[in-house]
Parts: sequence; structure tokens; C-alpha cells
Amino acid sequence: MKPAVLTGKHFINGDVACAEGAIAAGCKFFGGYPITPATEVAEHISERLPDVGGTFIQMEDEIAAMTSILGAAWTGAKTMTSTSGPGFSLMMETVGLAVVTETPCVVVNVQRAGPSTGLPTQGAQGDMMQAKWGSHGDYEIIAIAPSSPQEMFDFTIIAFNLSEKYRTPVFIMSDEIVGHMSEKVVIPKPSKIKTISRKKPKGPKNKFKLYKPDADGVAPMPAIGDGYKVHVTGLTHDEIGYPVMSIEAQEEMMTRLLGKIRNNIDDIIMTEQYLLDDADIVIVSYGVSSRTSYTAVDMAREKGVKAGLLRLITVWPFPDALIKELAQRVKGFITVEINLGQICREVQRCAGTDIPSYLAGHAGGAVVPPEDVLSIIKENF
Repeated sequence: MKPAVLTGKHFINGDVACAEGAIAAGCKFFGGYPITPATEVAEHISERLPDVGGTFIQMEDEIAAMTSILGAAWTGAKTMTSTSGPGFSLMMETVGLAVVTETPCVVVNVQRAGPSTGLPTQGAQGDMMQAKWGSHGDYEIIAIAPSSPQEMFDFTIIAFNLSEKYRTPVFIMSDEIVGHMSEKVVIPKPSKIKTISRKKPKGPKNKFKLYKPDADGVAPMPAIGDGYKVHVTGLTHDEIGYPVMSIEAQEEMMTRLLGKIRNNIDDIIMTEQYLLDDADIVIVSYGVSSRTSYTAVDMAREKGVKAGLLRLITVWPFPDALIKELAQRVKGFITVEINLGQICREVQRCAGTDIPSYLAGHAGGAVVPPEDVLSIIKENF
């Protein structure tokens, strides 16, 4: 039997690194369905979960896969599934169920070019708005964008920690390029890996309320079978979990669901800044596109242009305040992404109409070359 954490240096692709990150984070259940280019996540974790006493189930489709990880989460397990664009679409109704029932789980989307079947074996970042708005109703979501196999390992652990801490689904928004890219991945000793598990209830069981939040806005979560009264429903419900059909109950529930994310954005939002201190032009990017964006900044600097990079590690929640702050002192923004302007619109929204904002992107199939960014700089600044 292999150890729970395969400590050491490995030459593996991003999908495999993601599976190993899940194991290191304490994942004990994976419900999935194979789809290019995410299949390697499921294949690898199916081999590894028995090593740690976990369970892998290949479901009949992505709807069942998403539903299965919610059910398993309520038994006390840390759970995950993986998919790509078409499967991500099928999961969206159940994502809403995860949000409203405050069920922690991790969903990995190894994006490919769409719509529909699209380019199954080529990368894109066209599901970023779907990650935020794919299910119906108002809600907040956490979505993380890794740019390398090492980050597929590291960020999967972070995703589980955020999911457990805030009782919410968390998305890992990868793509085919990162998923199939093989690089060195360093897996540290278990003692060096920080993991978080959900809060358990305290106090008398007969007074427990399933959705009554603590001071941090998050309610403790028992496992079904622990002896607590647990009523889980997708209907609007009160703190006990019982359905209540009223405007007041809806307002109270939604205030809680939105507040636990919005009131903790300083803890959740992660960004990386490169040469931004004196930058006149800000390049905004995330995931695999940020890799070529670093090069674009360096090339611009060589030509005497003061460019800098704001890399979004958590794309959702979006760093509104930071973009607005930068807009007060820079000449403009260029968003680099493999789509036709999804996060670019968010940058424009936050920067306002007085600051120019441009897109360096295309419909999918390859990374955005740094030369495209330089052309925009030359033409507009």
C-alpha cells in the first residue's frame, strides 16, 4: 500500500497533481464521469483512494457525479469531482443545491474550447462566467485558477480548505494545457501540509440548529449519523433546516449565504503582483494565460513601457477593490485570457469608463502569445 502523501519530487501532469493534492488534503470520496481533458484526474484518484481508505465511484453521468459528492459530504467525508465544459454544464443545477445546503465539496473543471463539444483536446478559459453564474438565483462562489502542475497540487489543497472552512462548493478552474502539461511537482511531507476540516457542533444536541452561523458567518456541520437533527433541503429554509415559504425567510437565508463569502473576502481573495509598483499599464490574467503574461510584461519593460501584471489566483470572488484602486493611477488595463472577453468585462466594470480596458484573447485552442499584448500596447498607449 502506498503512503497517503507521496512525498518528494515528481514529473507529472497537472491532472495527476490535482488528484495527489486531493489525497493530501484528505479527500475520501470521488464521484466522477470520464471526459477529456479531465479524465486523468479520475483515473489517478481511482487508483489512489483505496490507499487511504477512500471510495471512488464512476457514476453514470456528470449529474450523478455532482449529486454523489454532496451526499458523501453529508457523511462527513471531504469530496471532489472533476469534469470539463459539457459536464460542468450538467452539474450546474446541483451546484445550486450545494450552495443552498451549504455543502462543502470541490469541483475541478479542466476547461476546453466550446460551446458544445468544441475542441475536446485543446485548452480554453471559456467557462469563467459560467463558474460565477452557471446555476440559477443569487449566490457567491469561490473559484481558483492554477497555472502549473505544481499549483494544481497546491491549489487543490487550498480549495479543500476554503470549502471546509466556509461550507461551500469551490471550483478549480484549470484548462487542458495545465491539465496535460508535465512539470516538476514537489510534494512536501504531511507535517508541512496545512489542512482544514469543517467545524463540528458543540453543546446539547437537542438545541442544535443546522444553519445557525457562528460569529464568522459559518454554521458548524455534523455528519448524518452523529445524532443531530439534520434536515437538508433545496427549498428556502430556516436555521433548523425546515422549509419556510416567505419573503422574510428568503431574505434571512440569502443574507447568510452571501455574507459568509462577502464578509470574508480578505481571507479568500488571492492575487499575485509583478512589477505593479510603478506600472502605467496593468496586464490582468489568470491560469495558464498568466504564464505568457509575465513574458509580455518583461518584453514591454525592455521597450521602455512600464507594464505590470496582476495575476488573479482567486477569480471569484473578484478583486473589485484592487482593480478600482489601480484604476486611480494607471493609464489602462489589458486582460489576457483564452476566451472572447469574460473577465475583461469584470475589469472594465471595476475600472470605470474613464480608464481604457482591452482584451488580448481568442476563442480557444492555444495560449495567447505575448506579442498580442505588445501589439495592443503599441496601438493604444
